[in-house]
Amino acid sequence: MSTDIRAAETADETADEAAAETAAAAEPQARPAAAEPAERAAVWATFKESTPAVKTVLAGVLVNRLSGFLQLFLVLFLTDTGHSEARTVIALGVYGAGAVAGSLVGGTLADRLGIRHATVVSMSSTAVLTAALLYLPDFTLLLCAIALVSLGAQLFRPASATLLADQTDGDRQIMIFAMYRFGLNVGATAAPLLGYALYNAGGHSYTLLFWGEAVIALAYALVARATLPARAAQHPAAAPPATTGARGGYAAVLRDRRYLLYLTAAFCHAAVYTQYLSTLPLYMKDARMALFWYTFAVALNGLIVIAFELLVTKVSQRWPLKITIGLGFALVGAGVACYGLPIGPAAVVIGTLVWSLGEILGGPAVFAYPASAGPEPLRSRYIGSFQFMFGLGSALGPMAGTWLFLRFGSLVWPLVGACSLLATACGLVAVRDRRSRTA
Repeated sequence: MSTDIRAAETADETADEAAAETAAAAEPQARPAAAEPAERAAVWATFKESTPAVKTVLAGVLVNRLSGFLQLFLVLFLTDTGHSEARTVIALGVYGAGAVAGSLVGGTLADRLGIRHATVVSMSSTAVLTAALLYLPDFTLLLCAIALVSLGAQLFRPASATLLADQTDGDRQIMIFAMYRFGLNVGATAAPLLGYALYNAGGHSYTLLFWGEAVIALAYALVARATLPARAAQHPAAAPPATTGARGGYAAVLRDRRYLLYLTAAFCHAAVYTQYLSTLPLYMKDARMALFWYTFAVALNGLIVIAFELLVTKVSQRWPLKITIGLGFALVGAGVACYGLPIGPAAVVIGTLVWSLGEILGGPAVFAYPASAGPEPLRSRYIGSFQFMFGLGSALGPMAGTWLFLRFGSLVWPLVGACSLLATACGLVAVRDRRSRTA
């Protein structure tokens, strides 16, 4: 019996030595992997190694934005068909309200129906309703269709963002959302050109224009139906892990007080960001600056974002998320505040350069954070609530900025800059680093 015991002890010692040798041999190979995420999160590597569903979503965002010229030509369409300016203003308000509501509804739809069905419902409804606008003579019916088509066009965005987050490693999420924004920006830049080409090809009528948008949306619905998963399976490395029993829909999001601060920051940031589309042209006209400088500023921003955002993200994604988002908010506010400097068109150019830097620095992180801010079962609700608040800020910001300009003149710019200070403070407090979110 003692011989058996000795033999067993000898076997245990041999096994321990073998395990130690195996661990020692494996240790040198484990260390380089720690530096791997920074290399793996490069632009081309991120896209190349992403799943087919992620590539479909990235292409779909570009196609959807490229076909989104309805809003650009809606005013012309309504006035050319005999509707008054008052009705046109009402229609634009209805379109904006539908777009804002679409983000909230889209978050619920992604959760209830899944990624694939939410996208198919969004794109197919957009296709049908866009074409139907040509054949609705009654203004009330036209308003209903406009509200539904703007709502439908937004439904797929929370589903798309949820899929990107679910099927992307945590160290690559900021880069993948930078690609998402790249598709949005390229599509937004090219949409007016494509719309104008269809308008001319149709003999200065809107039939080919609206039917063209409808066909593009329907084509993406068919591609999504064939390629997207019913429900995106979470990537093993994605953050954060699911929390057992995390339920409650948007009510649960509202109980997250820290995330409410982030939503407040997103609202303020969007309201400031949209001032270049509304208040800036009024201010420049009042200051008697040439229209050239406004078009130059808008083109300059588009060029900077499209050309440099992905390259800047390669560096900024390695920074603490809190710092990246805070800097983005602060630089956008500082750039807009520069518009009030008494140096003429130079202030417009300098201000645009500063806030464009803030956009390319913080934009991808701002859009990526909601996907990992809360429990995984509520991911689509967190994303939907963010997109709702961002859309609400984009809708109300121009009205608030115009009112401030009419009341206070050039003082509108430091006042708007103060709103960005609030966004920066809320963002710094609200954003959790990756360790605390995965704890």
